[in-house]
Amino acid sequence: MSESELGKDRSAPKTTGEEGQVSSRASSLENPGVALEGERLPGPSRRLRMLVFQVYVLIALLAFLLLAFLASSQAYFPIDLVITKALQALSSDWFASLMRLVSWPGYGPQVVFVVALVVFLLYRLGLHLEAIFSAAIAAGVQALTFLVKIIVRRPRPSEDIVEVIRALSDFSFPSGHVSFYTGFFGFLLFLSFSLLKPSWKRTLLILTFGMLVALIGPSRIYLGEHWASDVLGGYLLGSICLLVAIWIYRRRKKA
Repeated sequence: MSESELGKDRSAPKTTGEEGQVSSRASSLENPGVALEGERLPGPSRRLRMLVFQVYVLIALLAFLLLAFLASSQAYFPIDLVITKALQALSSDWFASLMRLVSWPGYGPQVVFVVALVVFLLYRLGLHLEAIFSAAIAAGVQALTFLVKIIVRRPRPSEDIVEVIRALSDFSFPSGHVSFYTGFFGFLLFLSFSLLKPSWKRTLLILTFGMLVALIGPSRIYLGEHWASDVLGGYLLGSICLLVAIWIYRRRKKA
């Protein structure tokens, strides 16, 4: 091959197929929330992610069942009382107001309004599948929590032992607020992270939903409506429901 032919080969423009591939790659980097069509994680990465998912769900389920069994025979554990006393010793006005504010959306009837509003907004934005899953998670977590409560039948913290800000009549294990926040707001956090482009709005949504999930546990203990073991049970149950819902959602999106 002559030098002139070599020069032509080096300077030859890329084919249309190559240009399209480069353009698609650049687009995916500019918009991380949208995966390339047909692009998937490498086989080992998918298997590792599935293994982590399965191991966590199994461990969380076993831990939840053990905790539920113990809670069915004990009104509270010694560590529960220690944690409640420590949290309620924080007597600043701003902290008390924050704890009340965090729990407020989880009471009826406002919890129904919150779920209905979120589902409506998602549907209006064209996220029909996401709206359906959000409603299903909210209803499913609440139903499972109610079922476990009537099986375990653990009493609420007593005013004779700790300060109870608002007395409730239903059973205590697991915390319905915590399981609901973990499942419902956890799913909204997942949607914000996976569907939105990086921006201050995306960051704000992630922080808001993350803080709600993180603070609802201490809030329920501080208000004297649950023991720490009830809260732990709520986080375990809510996280199991959340991960299973995300797994089903992702499979449905790929279908």
